[in-house]
Amino acid sequence: MSLQPPDVSWLRGEYADECYSFIYVRATPEQVVARLGGRWEDFTPGPFLEDPAPRAPVGVTSIGDWTFVSEPDWLGTCEDLITELSKGTRLVSQAALGVKGLDYFYWCEDGEIRFGWGGDDGFLTETPAELVDTMEEIDRLYPSRPRLYEGPAFLLVEHLTGIRTTEHLLKSSTFKWGTIPPTTKP
Repeated sequence: MSLQPPDVSWLRGEYADECYSFIYVRATPEQVVARLGGRWEDFTPGPFLEDPAPRAPVGVTSIGDWTFVSEPDWLGTCEDLITELSKGTRLVSQAALGVKGLDYFYWCEDGEIRFGWGGDDGFLTETPAELVDTMEEIDRLYPSRPRLYEGPAFLLVEHLTGIRTTEHLLKSSTFKWGTIPPTTKP
């Protein structure tokens, strides 16, 4: 295995100061929106938001067999929600509030958290055997242990989903934007 550090410089602007969640679910966008309590027919097309202002809508787009969810809050850290959203499939989420140095990462399989890492607590679970080699490679690439959103989370996403999240990928995708009930937000 030979991971290459991703370019995450595009996250330095608004995304570095504001909160965001990126959630990857192996399901269709329509299924994900329905599981989040939204109505697909109420979501409208648009580009990736460069300014994730608080109370912005939730965005979804297809990337291969996966749905990518962009959300300007802590949705990706709500354990009840992400485990429910992962039932019957795989979910990977990363969330950050760069200005406060807070970030989280979760990997869920069929309703269970397989791996969690976040905040100032570090590992929230033990590292599963499937991630040992990847974590060793991340330690090699990042010996100074930067925040997850400065690269490591994106490498874990790539390993678990096959998706290399880049600025170009997100800005060239057409998203559908809409709201979900506030009861589903943490």
